[in-house]
Amino acid sequence: MATGRTHRPATRSRGIPEATVARLPLYLRALTALSERSVPTVSSEELAAAAGVNSAKLRKDFSYLGSYGTRGVGYDVEYLVYQISRELGLTQDWPVVIVGIGNLGAALANYGGFASRGFRVAALIDADPAMAGTPVAGIPVQHADELEKIVTDNGVSIGVISTPAGAAQQVCDRLVAAGVTSILNFAPTVLSVPDGVDVRKVDLSIELQILAFHEQRKAGEEAVGGSSVDPAAPPVRAAADSSRKGPDGDVPAVMPA
Repeated sequence: MATGRTHRPATRSRGIPEATVARLPLYLRALTALSERSVPTVSSEELAAAAGVNSAKLRKDFSYLGSYGTRGVGYDVEYLVYQISRELGLTQDWPVVIVGIGNLGAALANYGGFASRGFRVAALIDADPAMAGTPVAGIPVQHADELEKIVTDNGVSIGVISTPAGAAQQVCDRLVAAGVTSILNFAPTVLSVPDGVDVRKVDLSIELQILAFHEQRKAGEEAVGGSSVDPAAPPVRAAADSSRKGPDGDVPAVMPA
């Protein structure tokens, strides 16, 4: 069985933009749902709506894959599933290690979507000696002292870090030194990695803060109630008598605060 160490996806060498690569999993998720319902073909408009993008962007993205669909028919769902899966490198086996088996790490280990998407959890690693040997999702946790050996023995090139922030950089350094070249970071910290190592950061608190911003903005708009006044604008003083004179002439009707 192929491993992630010897087979790399070809998207960069084929010149597919990173923004397009980031949308491919969205298309794949929508297409997989259609496939499970035995839908044979889908139009660009229908697929774009399901993926949350506009149809023009979708067609442009698919042009990078060499897939243009058939006028009046649309795209073949099964073929697109295969094509996108191949482009993302999901038609092979990618062994993954998860380091840090607390609540989040355990939840990731129990996630059933890995196997169906081309990823195999090869090992679970934790620094707590009391965790060693404890099965999580049917996989015994191994001690962090074995990290390098685990990575080498399993041909791992993708590591998932779900440790506390203070331990994340050290774990990252060890993974990289052992040969890991892609890291998914759930720790609330920014990792420093050498050239050639890809890091994707998942920060739930940042996503919540962005949602809080939008909620505050919506609340402000509702409070204004359709007024054209910007709720974020500074207050202004009421106008004084317009006939009052200043040293430089008429006093403006509204003085800035």
